[in-house]
Amino acid sequence: MLPSSTIDTIAAKLTSKIPPLYMMSKIALFSNLLILLFSSHIFAATKAIPDPPSFTADSFYLVDFESGRVLAEKDPDKVVEPASITKLMTAYLVDKALEAGDIKHSDLVTISEKAWRMQGSKMFVEVGKQVSVDDLMKGLVIQSGNDASVALAEHVAGSESAFVGYMNHQAKVLGMKNTQFQNATGWPAEGHYSTARDIAILTAAIIREYPQTYQLYREKEYTYNGISQLNRNRLLWRDDTVDGVKTGHTEAAGYCLVASALQDDMRLISVVLGTSSDKARTDSSQSLLNYGFRFFETHRLYKANEVLKTARLWRGEKEQVDMGVGRDIYVTIPRGRYKELDAAMEIEGKISAPIAKGQKLGQVNISLDNKVIVTESIIATHAVAEGGFFSRTLDSIKLMFN
Repeated sequence: MLPSSTIDTIAAKLTSKIPPLYMMSKIALFSNLLILLFSSHIFAATKAIPDPPSFTADSFYLVDFESGRVLAEKDPDKVVEPASITKLMTAYLVDKALEAGDIKHSDLVTISEKAWRMQGSKMFVEVGKQVSVDDLMKGLVIQSGNDASVALAEHVAGSESAFVGYMNHQAKVLGMKNTQFQNATGWPAEGHYSTARDIAILTAAIIREYPQTYQLYREKEYTYNGISQLNRNRLLWRDDTVDGVKTGHTEAAGYCLVASALQDDMRLISVVLGTSSDKARTDSSQSLLNYGFRFFETHRLYKANEVLKTARLWRGEKEQVDMGVGRDIYVTIPRGRYKELDAAMEIEGKISAPIAKGQKLGQVNISLDNKVIVTESIIATHAVAEGGFFSRTLDSIKLMFN
């Protein structure tokens, strides 16, 4: 309860703005003031973020692509069978080989008997026939062809087993700490596993590094050898913001789906593993994406190498050094709270040459509700060499009295 003196003060301010003919009694004004305060409280309460959606799955994970902020999770490091989601790594390594010039998009791949005999989802290539890398990639990504996956693995590494070595090496490079592959398809095998968090890491790498190939993941249908097959990601038909990425299913793994959606320059990645049906994985993924977009927003705070501050430089060929951040800095926060962010820079006291480009000179802390949510190094945006003998000597004298 506000003290009566406070109420009188507020009442005086309010009544001073009301024409005398319509002036309310003090009691009436007090009642209205209580209603206003109560309404304000209710409004503030509506800003609270509810708990993430609840559904039955072995694990799930929702993360912002740019900032890396995790918005919802359940057992994200639980080791599970990834099923055909494995093919994300297969496609990623094919792109790596294309980028390195080891293979070409136009290469014709001779289909081996092993690739042709693969069971499960198929592109329906024929043994002994030659198929281009581009066509096989479409068969892998859109049709989830096990035959296409094996054919590409053999073309890149000579054999599927050798390709698996590449897969496990790349998983370590990406920081996928709880992943191990035994094949290029996701066919059930002992010791073949991953986690929701690791799969999200791989998905983000594909989107970031190979945007052209990523466009394939939004294609709804592909026809090869006279056989048309639909993309199994039902979200592509349900939600126009969804542009990928991959389904997976085996009896042990259940129904799995990695999805990504872009809305107003905000991209989210959801991973749902181990649900009971195609509908369940679709509905669960949709609920996670809706939750993220409804209650959060992402902003780019600083651009890479943008000059944020200029500081005095001692003993250098220049008297100042420009500072910024080495990468684009994004923040994901509750909706409607962007203006409440606070940024504080901490710069080293005395900065002396020589300065290397990219050298750390301090840090910037981004806070919300007096809690630091992002910390990033402040670096020199350019190199500065030492000054001549005279300027160094003069600056040394100045520093003695500074």
